Amino acid sequence: MLRFPSPGRLLGSGAVLLAATAAVLWLTPSDDYLLLPEKAAPVAPLVTVEGEKPPSDEGGIYYVAAVIRRAKLFEKIFPSIHDGATLVPEERIDGSRSEQERRRADLRAMARSQDIAAALALRELGHEVAITAVGALIADIAEGAPADGRLLPGEVIVAVDGERVVRLDDLGRLIRRHGPGEQVKLRVRGERGLRIETLRTIADPADADRTIIGVLAEQATTVRLPFPVEIDAGSIGGPSAGLAFALDVMEELGKDVDGGRKIAATGEIELDGTIVPVGGVKQKTIAVRRSGIGVFLVPAGDNAREARRHARGLRIIPVKNFQQALRSLATLSRA
Repeated sequence: MLRFPSPGRLLGSGAVLLAATAAVLWLTPSDDYLLLPEKAAPVAPLVTVEGEKPPSDEGGIYYVAAVIRRAKLFEKIFPSIHDGATLVPEERIDGSRSEQERRRADLRAMARSQDIAAALALRELGHEVAITAVGALIADIAEGAPADGRLLPGEVIVAVDGERVVRLDDLGRLIRRHGPGEQVKLRVRGERGLRIETLRTIADPADADRTIIGVLAEQATTVRLPFPVEIDAGSIGGPSAGLAFALDVMEELGKDVDGGRKIAATGEIELDGTIVPVGGVKQKTIAVRRSGIGVFLVPAGDNAREARRHARGLRIIPVKNFQQALRSLATLSRA
């Protein structure tokens, strides 16, 4: 005689199996990442400036970060369980570097953005700031290029074939002395001190007449301020808070930048005042909106368009440079 399980037992077994499957999916990491909104936070508690003034109103400058972490398998299948989440494939994060390497690069970028923010703010207020070019800062490395695995973002190229690299143009000029396939000797300054790396050049895939090693570089500088400006960002990484830092340093020194309003800002900032686009704008916009802040400064162009798609009443102000940001806020305070 055959005995069949009761419907209740079948349902119970199915529920247990479903729960076990969900638990496995929730605990097992995937290959992809999740980008999530983080709460907007005031910059003022992070900044210490000699001669700073106490706040005179209820306004303030706010920075906002997006959280990025590895997605669980369940989150990869159902990313919409988190409001405002974006699933990002691993190759878009930078598959050639470990999470620890990416973290160190982000912290170095944050430190550089702090120096630039302080320099711009003090210069805008009429102080003398000494800025010295000291080499070519590696911002990114093309996957599979000669530099991939040999150099790291955040390191500085200070010489090519024994000839000093001071300004950014020096790097390209010295590399182009070589034809594709020739060896080039680089002197590099990084966390491990100075070292020599010998790479073989290749032709630029977009221009066969141009020789490259596969790095995206920026001007490396040292900044000497007339008095100390300390920005303690803790474990926050990346350069996207540069604009917010610069605005707050001016506030700390008595310049009414915010006009009594709470102002959020994002954007990497360069020494000439240019505001560079950043990532995670969707998440940052949602975070600012949730924080009850009414105004959000973002880099002009694609960043501003993305922010407007998620603004829902939040006022988005696109800015191309630091001076335009100051003018926009001055106009806003008179409105």
